Amino acid sequence: MTGRRNVGYSVHREVLDEGAVEEMAEKCDAKTSLADKVKESMRCSGPRLKSCMLGCLPVLSWLPRYPVRDNAVGDLVSGISVGIMQLPQGMAYALLAAVPPVFGLYSSFYPVLVYFLFGTSKHISVGTYAVMSVMIGGVTERLAPDSDFMSWDNVSNASVVDLMSRDAERVRVAAAVTFMSGMFQILLGLVHFGFVVTYLSEPLVRGYTTGAAIHVIVSQLKYTFGISPTRYSGPFSLIYTVLEVCSLLPETNVGALVVSIVAIVGLILVKELNTYLGKRLPVPIPVELIAIIVATVISWQVNLEDKYGVDVVGLIPSGLQPPVLPTASLFSQVIGDAFALSVVGYGIAISLGRIFALKYGYKVDANQELIALGLSNSIGGVFQCFAISCSMSRTMVQESTGGKTQVAGALSAVVILFITLWIGTLFEDLPKAVLAAIIYVNLHGMMKQFLDIPALWRSSPVDMCVWVATFILTVLFNPDLGLAASIAFSLLTIIFRTQL
Repeated sequence: MTGRRNVGYSVHREVLDEGAVEEMAEKCDAKTSLADKVKESMRCSGPRLKSCMLGCLPVLSWLPRYPVRDNAVGDLVSGISVGIMQLPQGMAYALLAAVPPVFGLYSSFYPVLVYFLFGTSKHISVGTYAVMSVMIGGVTERLAPDSDFMSWDNVSNASVVDLMSRDAERVRVAAAVTFMSGMFQILLGLVHFGFVVTYLSEPLVRGYTTGAAIHVIVSQLKYTFGISPTRYSGPFSLIYTVLEVCSLLPETNVGALVVSIVAIVGLILVKELNTYLGKRLPVPIPVELIAIIVATVISWQVNLEDKYGVDVVGLIPSGLQPPVLPTASLFSQVIGDAFALSVVGYGIAISLGRIFALKYGYKVDANQELIALGLSNSIGGVFQCFAISCSMSRTMVQESTGGKTQVAGALSAVVILFITLWIGTLFEDLPKAVLAAIIYVNLHGMMKQFLDIPALWRSSPVDMCVWVATFILTVLFNPDLGLAASIAFSLLTIIFRTQL
């Protein structure tokens, strides 16, 4: 107390009258010229350059400080688990995109590595996704239908499809629309258009993914029943396809149907076992990997293709594809589909990324996510990949097995690289019916979204109307037109609520 000194403060302020205050507050008419603005924006300093580099390439900001002791083991286990899961899902979702299964493996490798460098979400698992794949499939089958590749077979005296030419053209179409969607995402990210996700409300996104899941299921019925329905496109094509499938049911391939039923039952039982023993198992049982290994061995031993006419995967080339520039002449035909893909892929990824960012206390940069996904798709398009987004099932596995950073995603890409280079050819006898069964079982989470309807009715009837309308529009008008109509309906409800 005795050592404390009383410090005196003296503040001098000028006394202002009303006129002086108005003079100080008067608006300045001086305007900065455009040349000065450009000069200021182009000015580069050390701190500004560093900030720009860390913002454009986020891996430089977190990887040098990566806590090996705390995160390495969890990321390693998580990366291997997700990589094993990527194998069957990549091959299965390639069927949805109407391209050979090996291109699903490419799409699980290149884009994942690019996102590792540029992405800001630590927990989402990017790669093949059912909704994106079925949208790609709609484009590839519309621009490269079977009817364009019919040739006369002198041996059977019948018209047959030239599968190699058809698949090559479909890969070019898929690469072109993927490249375009990536360029759209990069452009939107550069102009800071990340706020567009604001217009994709949760009821809209969940209703849309549920409607797209119905398209996914219907598209795989041909492999389940071993039939060849006519390809329809445009509004109400889903209804026409279902009617066509029903008319072809008497021609069902019994072998393909039996393989599908056995695979579906086995997958469901083991997945339920995973759920029941979730806390006791350090890593979930890789039931999808086990299913494709067992199915491939049985198909090879029994010769399901020749004896029972079961459609199999076929030739899987080993190694990676060289980069090829997309076919520019296709851009004008896929521009609308590419924009729809860019919005859907970004909306799903940022929604899931924000959930985990909120849970673990970090920030996801919406505009940087647009750029990261755009680079993943545009670079992937050069390497003949199809459009990617974020998968809920793989993301949950990545988190539950201990994944804490983007390193887990990079390790999963390394697993896919190993499989593509040395093991992929072993799955040439895998029945496509098993891949269809994997798709069905992986959609059970989306089917549970029907339970949103009673919950939304109790909390917000308007949101329930958005969910139901989005689902119906997506089912009737296909995923691309359905998305536009759903957003328009959602904005209409906002206008009505504002007026009322």
